[in-house]
Amino acid sequence: MRGRFAPSPTGDLHAGNLRTALLARISSAAAAGTFVIRMEDLDPVTSSRAHERRQLDDLAALGITSDVAVIRQSERFDRYRVAIRDLDARGLVYPCFCTRREIREAAAAPHDGPAPDGAYPGTCRDLSEHDRQRHADAGRRAALRLRTDGESYRFDDRIAGTFTGSVDDVVLQRNDGTPAYNLAVVIDDDAQGITEVVRGDDLLTSTPRQLHLQRLLGLASPTYAHVPLVVGADGQRLAKRHGAVTLGDWHARGRSTGELVGLLARSIGCSPVPASPDLRAADVVDSFSWSAVPRTPWTWPDPLG
Repeated sequence: MRGRFAPSPTGDLHAGNLRTALLARISSAAAAGTFVIRMEDLDPVTSSRAHERRQLDDLAALGITSDVAVIRQSERFDRYRVAIRDLDARGLVYPCFCTRREIREAAAAPHDGPAPDGAYPGTCRDLSEHDRQRHADAGRRAALRLRTDGESYRFDDRIAGTFTGSVDDVVLQRNDGTPAYNLAVVIDDDAQGITEVVRGDDLLTSTPRQLHLQRLLGLASPTYAHVPLVVGADGQRLAKRHGAVTLGDWHARGRSTGELVGLLARSIGCSPVPASPDLRAADVVDSFSWSAVPRTPWTWPDPLG
């Protein structure tokens, strides 16, 4: 058993992130496994070491630490580009000149099963060399996409149950030369021997893309558990407007770290959980069961309520 939590260091972790991290940590501990923290800092504009340090400090405060050295995706670009060259040599990569706006406005291609978020309609997959050169001459930089053929994947998720979804021509490398998330995550999960991925259910529909890349690259597929998101009282995804959503906010309201650990632990079905300002992740492992994890979104309460 080898689990992981892989945040992007673009800001402070909010309660939803911390809840997922806690679930991943105690699942690994309950199985006497290894737990890994990985920094998914692919975006050089929004990621920073300062954000990384605060995230690691907040996780450690809750008793969530990595059993191995923390790695950064920004230091592994060579690995991702080797994979892209391999796929390209097999005729599975093509340049895409579409802007995000053009993709949003394009009519979506039909899919067998739920389509992944932002599914690509295939606009550039069969461009002639003349059209490609015309776009390049106009100053458009090309992203690199994976050429797919309507594949569909079915898998069993620990929380969502059996899920079937389709694969689109996912981005492998952005038009600024940065390797893309879906490629990097499967390479790193395999390299780190990850056997269980616990993450938010906003990524559920992207999992078939990753299963497809794993198959093409000969990589291992972990088991998945997609956790329903944390929402505010208005039913919208948790955000700053909903109150004390970060550990720093929580402390500023006069609440202890242990109280937050207890609240998050109860929200994922751990019971009973002792009330203690010193409560940490290790203290709730024995009360954890996957069967008790809620299958619906959890509403973030007013911390002073």
